[in-house]
Amino acid sequence: MKFLFAPDSFKGSLSALECCDILERVTERIFPGTQTVSVPVADGGEGTVDALLRAMGGQRMTTKVTGPLFEPETATWGLLSDGTAVMEMAQASGLPYVPADGKDPRKATSYGTGEMIAAALRAGARSILIGIGGSATNDGGLGMLQALGAKFTDKDGNAVRPVGGEMANVAEADFGGLLPELKECRITVICDVTNPLLGENGATFIYGPQKGATPEIRDELEAGMAHFAGVVERAVGRDIAAFPGAGAAGGLGAALGGVLGAQLKSGIDAVLDAVDFESKLEGVTLAVTGEGRIDGQSVRFGKVPVGVAKRCAAKNIPVAAIVGGIGDGAEGLFDLCESTIMTTVSGPMSLEKAMTDAPALYEYAAERLLRAIRIGTLLTK
Repeated sequence: MKFLFAPDSFKGSLSALECCDILERVTERIFPGTQTVSVPVADGGEGTVDALLRAMGGQRMTTKVTGPLFEPETATWGLLSDGTAVMEMAQASGLPYVPADGKDPRKATSYGTGEMIAAALRAGARSILIGIGGSATNDGGLGMLQALGAKFTDKDGNAVRPVGGEMANVAEADFGGLLPELKECRITVICDVTNPLLGENGATFIYGPQKGATPEIRDELEAGMAHFAGVVERAVGRDIAAFPGAGAAGGLGAALGGVLGAQLKSGIDAVLDAVDFESKLEGVTLAVTGEGRIDGQSVRFGKVPVGVAKRCAAKNIPVAAIVGGIGDGAEGLFDLCESTIMTTVSGPMSLEKAMTDAPALYEYAAERLLRAIRIGTLLTK
């Protein structure tokens, strides 16, 4: 037999790497000598860099960047063995950098994300894979583009401060100074958000409140975003606001896709493509995946277990998902391929205990699962 392990992390308690290590250890105990392949995965958020470095090999890089509130921060990203740079926007411009009592997207910038991309280009990367979840910003990518060489000026010809609250003051956009390496670079954006840039389903209305936008701030930002989009569209000669995903990360999707020509792909598909997942399925008997909680949204939005299940279904490989919790609609996984779900929760317990004891609970769940698999092999003899 040959087992493939492709779990997501359990946010706040277990990394995808730790899940793989536990699965390998338990497999050796239950099925001594069985061949295993570990491919820790993520959907573009926390853990994406670690997962891809583990799966493909490469170098962990650090870059000093400007945080969302202009404080110095250190962003970690990966330079994979094939020369692709993989990064998480949240490392440079993420919401965790903003104190709970200091949230105001009018004052936040995506400039650090541009600095991180520039660092990858200087390191020789000509392919960039960037996850854009968890942003603190709502500046339409103004900061990122400025860090990459774009110039934005007001009606008096002065440089505009690269924050959301200044979008309304941009009179001219000049992209002639963008780093020349960008023309040679293929950028893929990991993005599960399909919102347009503007309107009631756009960046500001849907995601602004979690970044500190009150109704008054929201209306100010929406007006500024609409104005800024118009200026940029005139400069680049194409629409940057209406395509699905333009509203991701406070409009960073519009800047990446509409200005820099990046391709936006769903999170798990982009990651599975990057690690050449199909080639790793050759000869696999069983795939084990999972995440912190599986429910109808996991199925509907194609989270990690679902993305893995779809790839396995094409090769008739059964899938087992080890999860922290099961919610309504999780059974939709069963319609995708031959599959089952095993929860780590082994009795009544608080969420705090489940997270604190996650390693031991995961190992016990893995043992229960693999013992059941072993019984199945005996029944077929």
